[in-house]
Amino acid sequence: MLTATTIALLCGFAFLAGLIDAVVGGGGLIQLPAMLLLLKGTPVPTILGTGKVSSLLGTLAALRRYAGQVPLRWRAVGTAAAVAGVFSFLGARVVSHLPQELLPPLVLGLLVAIALYTFWRKDFGSIHAPRLPASREPYYGAAMGVVLGFYDGFFGPGMGSFLLFAFVGLFGYDFLSASASAKLVNAVTNLAALAYFAYTGQILWAAALPMAASNVVGSTIGAHLALRHGTGFVRVLFLVVVSAFILKLGVGMVNW
Repeated sequence: MLTATTIALLCGFAFLAGLIDAVVGGGGLIQLPAMLLLLKGTPVPTILGTGKVSSLLGTLAALRRYAGQVPLRWRAVGTAAAVAGVFSFLGARVVSHLPQELLPPLVLGLLVAIALYTFWRKDFGSIHAPRLPASREPYYGAAMGVVLGFYDGFFGPGMGSFLLFAFVGLFGYDFLSASASAKLVNAVTNLAALAYFAYTGQILWAAALPMAASNVVGSTIGAHLALRHGTGFVRVLFLVVVSAFILKLGVGMVNW
């Protein structure tokens, strides 16, 4: 049974997750561990479904804040979002059938590689200079959507950071444009996965709704900070958050 204290704690973590996710992604790496700890005994798919409600509304709030202020390359971002949505739904369907203990080491390795590359490339994400021909961007977007869309439906945490890195590293966007683009793709993947979890009744609405409200507030504040302080602020926060995630996952694996 959910207590007022439990819901208050969940809301606090949802607020923080929304704030971080709106700027650099990866809010799920804050929200999901808190839910696993505070909702012990709840099936993992139900926890994931409950978290998707919060994540979706928070992502939409951040996207609304970016809309009209950060231009998007719709052919690439739209294709990535559409494909990612399909594969996110598929990922949600298989989440209970694959060994989830294999994912943390993979996520940890990817985050370490991302952090090292971003530290090494001092100008990484500082200039918006799309490097792919416009005619090829949708194909790269589709490929990205397959991989990251499935990951988001199946597991999810770190999705925003992976999207951000892909839009900067692969497409040549600056961090601010990449953050806005990532929000659109992430909103679609969250919606697709949520549709499956809702259809199968795997959502604790008593926790999901107040968490969603808290995530929206955090996301709105985070997007405002990103727009106000620009690409340099996003890059620094990206490195801080990714480093913290590496430490957290590393410690968790050692304890495990």
